Amino acid sequence: MPPHHHHHPPRRASPKASDRHAGHTPEMFRDRFLVSLLLTLPILYASHEVRGFLRLPPWEGVPWMPLLFGTLIYLYGGGVFLQGAGRELRGRRPGMMTLVALGITVAYAYSLGVELGLKGQPFWWELATLVDVMLLGHFLEMKAILGAGEALRALAKLIPQTAHRIKDGRIEDVPSEALKEGDLILIRPGEQVPVDGLVVEGATSMNEAFLTGESRPVAKGVGDEVLAGALNGEGAIQVRVTRTGASTTLGQIMRLVEEAQVSRSRFQDLGDRAAGWLFYVAVLGGSLTFFFWIANGEPLSFALERAVTVVVIACPHALGLAIPLVVVNATALAAQRGILIRNREAFERATGLRYVALDKTGTLTEGRFEVRAVYADGLGEREALTLAAALEAFSEHPLAEAIRDYAQARLGPGTLPSPTGVQAVPGKGVEGYLDGQLYRVGRPEWAEELGLSTSPHLVQALGEIEARGESAVALMNETRLLALFALRDRPRPSAREAIKRLKALGFTPVMVTGDAEAVAKTVAMELGIALYYARVLPQDKVRIVRELKSRGPTAFVGDGINDAPALLEADLGIAIGAGTHVAMESADAVLVKSDPLDVVRLLHLAQATRRKMLQNLFWATGYNILALPLAAGVAYPFGLLLPPALGALFMSLSTIVVALNALLLRRAYLSG
Repeated sequence: MPPHHHHHPPRRASPKASDRHAGHTPEMFRDRFLVSLLLTLPILYASHEVRGFLRLPPWEGVPWMPLLFGTLIYLYGGGVFLQGAGRELRGRRPGMMTLVALGITVAYAYSLGVELGLKGQPFWWELATLVDVMLLGHFLEMKAILGAGEALRALAKLIPQTAHRIKDGRIEDVPSEALKEGDLILIRPGEQVPVDGLVVEGATSMNEAFLTGESRPVAKGVGDEVLAGALNGEGAIQVRVTRTGASTTLGQIMRLVEEAQVSRSRFQDLGDRAAGWLFYVAVLGGSLTFFFWIANGEPLSFALERAVTVVVIACPHALGLAIPLVVVNATALAAQRGILIRNREAFERATGLRYVALDKTGTLTEGRFEVRAVYADGLGEREALTLAAALEAFSEHPLAEAIRDYAQARLGPGTLPSPTGVQAVPGKGVEGYLDGQLYRVGRPEWAEELGLSTSPHLVQALGEIEARGESAVALMNETRLLALFALRDRPRPSAREAIKRLKALGFTPVMVTGDAEAVAKTVAMELGIALYYARVLPQDKVRIVRELKSRGPTAFVGDGINDAPALLEADLGIAIGAGTHVAMESADAVLVKSDPLDVVRLLHLAQATRRKMLQNLFWATGYNILALPLAAGVAYPFGLLLPPALGALFMSLSTIVVALNALLLRRAYLSG
């Protein structure tokens, strides 16, 4: 890795969360909440409205105590909101932070004025409770959803720290960063490739699934290119370095991930949008109220008191909890179903979607091979299977494993004959003797190289296997090709049902795969997908997502490293199952089980969640629509002014309604 990657911690994969809570931890909100809550209790007792409301004995304490504690709450508890407001205003997008900062600043300045002799009633307890509720809301929300972007660090881990450099016939271990173009390195079986390069000696097969999404190992021989991050199979090879550090293919993917993380649109969620509107209402309402009463000849103190009351009431306590409580519930509901929500907008982004793009390998299919058919010539299928499985017992190859599993299922747990003189031929297959005769199992090309005779039946079978985009494994003796095994990536049992339900919900499913056209077509037809893209390279996935996004909001479901940039590019990124750590860090939601039906469950839950969010915003702000004109003094000519104690009661009621409504989410989801 280029050294500079070690100095900069990777940017958060979720700038959205960090816009609101930049550099903050849930613990910080919790500590500020607890301290502010303790300081609030004496302020509440000192306030004659609260005392009168609760019929408590009179306050005997020091008169300046609310001023002292109120100042501490404003600076320590409210400081977070003041900083956040600065950020929002610099971005010219006032939201929740700006609204809270306005409310508490006006309440604080006015109360301070009253303590210094201005005629009126201070707002200490409104200031304190507003800070408490907002801190609690932010704490709950952050606690429910915490996922800092580890994507780049996880990618960097794919590169081994040391490499074996060959110099003057000696092997020396050097840090991977020290490698230069033109160096010769040795890669042993089972090791990860540190840089991009060309094979100059040896043969092996490599797993490049992290890059291409292609599930089968790729044979590598002299002159073939190997890529940083790939996992070497059974052979030791010598490689001439062609690209290092940031210019390797993996380095390019890291750049794509980094760019996508940074450029991801600043999505303003529902709560922030509602708060933004209320901010303008508060500023406008407060100003109009003030000038109206001044123009009508009321004293300055009265006009000021009305204006301040309007601004403070425009910042509803319930709004601080309206969305966080729904998010907490939805996150818990999702977690019980094995769905991890990594940022709060996942619920909102998931509702207006049009396209759901799914990566084939590992998402719609298991990324594990199964034998679809056995084509035998001149011997029975059972016999061919017995011979192949006996030899494959010695191979680590995923295709060998599939043949062993199939043999066990078809032949029963009987004992397989034991071959002698078995040896692996890197990049080709396995050979050994059974009953004194030499048999080989491996790539069909091996039979060609050895010039073995092949019957028309098997030639046709090979054409059919390739047309379907499956992998073929050949069984041969010394003179001819005996049998072919067709292996395919097994579709997930629930994939068909998931596609059917996605269509029923009004989404258009799209399949994206690095596999050949033939494979893509076969799987798409099997699952009922009309729109698919085949032979897709990692950098193309981002392009395809962009293309789909230009036609309508798009979700992307994937599981590999090569999916990370696409997950970030999509309006909603969903990482599935036993995928890589990187994919998870780049996603908005992670499905713990590799079940495509969970995609449907997530989208369904998101719809129920968004409905609850909208209801809660209505309850949180509906009360304001009534209270604001009263606070401004609309009914003053009729002798009716909104007493702060009554305002407080309404405020508490709307907060309770919001909390109870959030708890009804489970019913809404299960009945939907």
